[in-house]
Amino acid sequence: MSEQTKVKGPASYFPSIEKTYGQPVSHWLELIGSVSGKKHMEIVSWLKTEHGLGHGHANALVAYFLASAKNS
Repeated sequence: MSEQTKVKGPASYFPSIEKTYGQPVSHWLELIGSVSGKKHMEIVSWLKTEHGLGHGHANALVAYFLASAKNS
């Protein structure tokens, strides 16, 4: 894979998230959308406590979701 096609940023965690938790990224993004309005770290904490995600995976999903919402 060349440097130009290599996924960077929060999305680089997506394959690992799907493999580890057995759900597509779209599942997690929908869950995050259901609690929108909370602060970044509140959502990260919620994913960790209610859904068992690790900190890095939860943080990557929230960062991606919030950046996407900001750009749309």
